[in-house]
Amino acid sequence: MQTIRLGIAGLGRAFSLMLPTFLADARVQIVAACDPRETARAQFQADFGAPAFDDIDALARRPDIDTIYIASPHQFHAAHTRIAASHGKHVLVEKPMALSLVECDDMIDACREANVHLIVGHCHSFDTPYLRTRALIASGAFGDVKMIHALNYTDYLYRPRRPEELKTDKGGGAVFSQAAHQVDIVRMLAGSRATRIRAAVGNWDVKRPTEGAYTATLWFENGAFATLSYNGYAHFDSDEWTGWIGEMGQTRNANEYGGARRNLSGVASEEEEARLKAAGTYGGNAYTPASKAPVLRRHQHFGPLIVSCELGDLRPMPDGIVVYGDERRERIELEAPVVPRAEVIDELMGAVHGGIAPLHDGTWARGTLEICLAMLRSSAEQRDVLIGGARSITEEH
Repeated sequence: MQTIRLGIAGLGRAFSLMLPTFLADARVQIVAACDPRETARAQFQADFGAPAFDDIDALARRPDIDTIYIASPHQFHAAHTRIAASHGKHVLVEKPMALSLVECDDMIDACREANVHLIVGHCHSFDTPYLRTRALIASGAFGDVKMIHALNYTDYLYRPRRPEELKTDKGGGAVFSQAAHQVDIVRMLAGSRATRIRAAVGNWDVKRPTEGAYTATLWFENGAFATLSYNGYAHFDSDEWTGWIGEMGQTRNANEYGGARRNLSGVASEEEEARLKAAGTYGGNAYTPASKAPVLRRHQHFGPLIVSCELGDLRPMPDGIVVYGDERRERIELEAPVVPRAEVIDELMGAVHGGIAPLHDGTWARGTLEICLAMLRSSAEQRDVLIGGARSITEEH
C-alpha cells in the first residue's frame, strides 16, 4: 500500500483536530514533527517514538519525509511553505492559506519551482456532505444553481485564544478563521467564478477586539448568488438545527449551553488565556488524547446550508442530503465515516501518488483568501467590492 510519510510543522489546535485522521488512516505514516513548545515535543516523542525539533528547517531536511503538514499559526504559513518546498517536500497547509495575496503567490511559485504539490486544508469543503451535493449538482438533474444560503452560529470568539488570534492584522478574527470555510463551500457548490461581494462584519466586544461575526452576499459569473452569515458570539448555537451534531461530527449536549463564556469568566489576563489554550492542545495538561476521543458517527459540517437549484433545493446534513423536489421530498443517506477527514488524505494521495490535480490547490485557496480580504474591505468601505481572479472549481477540474 502506498503511504504518505508525513512531517508535522506545528503541534497546536489544528494538529489536534487532524490527529484522529492521521492515526486512523493506514495511508499516513507520521515520521517527525517540530514545535517551539517543549511540552508538545516531549508528548510527540512519547506518543510516536519519533524525533521532534524546535524549528521547521531541521524537520524539512529529513530525507524520510515526503510531505509536510503545516499547522503553525496563520502568520507563519508562507515562510514555512517556502522552507518545505525548498527541501522538495509536498505541502499540506492549514487554512487560511496565508494573510495576503502576495504571500499566496509566493507559496504557489515556491511549490511550482520545486515541482511539489500544494494542498490547502482542512477546509470544510472537503466534507463528504458537500462533495456529494456537488456531485448531485454536476449530474444536471436539478438544473443550474441559483442561490445558496449558508449560516453558522457558534462560540468561536470565546474559546481560549492567544493574543494575536484577537487581532485582525495578525490573522485573527472570524473572517480569516471561519469565512474561509464558508467561502470555500459556496464557491465549490456554485461552480462558477465569484465576481462581486458586499459584506458587513461585527466587532461587538471590546474585550475580544476582532471580528466575531459577518454577513455577506457573494455573486457569481453564472448568475448565482450566495448569502453567508456567521456569528461566533456564543449565544444561539446553530447545531440546534443539525440535530445537535457538532462541526466535528460529534454528538453535542444542549445542556452545556454557555460553557465557553463560563470557562473564560475567571481568566484575568492575555497570558493566562494563552496558557489555558495551550493546556487544552497537544502536549498540554488538559489535552484529551485522540485515542480517547468519542467515536465519530456522523460527517463533519459547517452549519446549516441550502442550495436552491432550478428544479429543487438540496440540504447537506451530517448524515445525509435532503432533496426537495417539485412534488416530493427525499433523503439520500450517507454512510457513517470510518476515518474522520479521510477526504483530505484522499486528495493528498491522489496528487502525490496518482498524478491527480487536487481541487484545493494553491490557486483555489488564493481565490478564497481574495474573497475574505474583499469581505473586510467591503465592510470597511461600505460598498460592493469586485473580485479579481478567484477561479471556479470547475475551471481547471
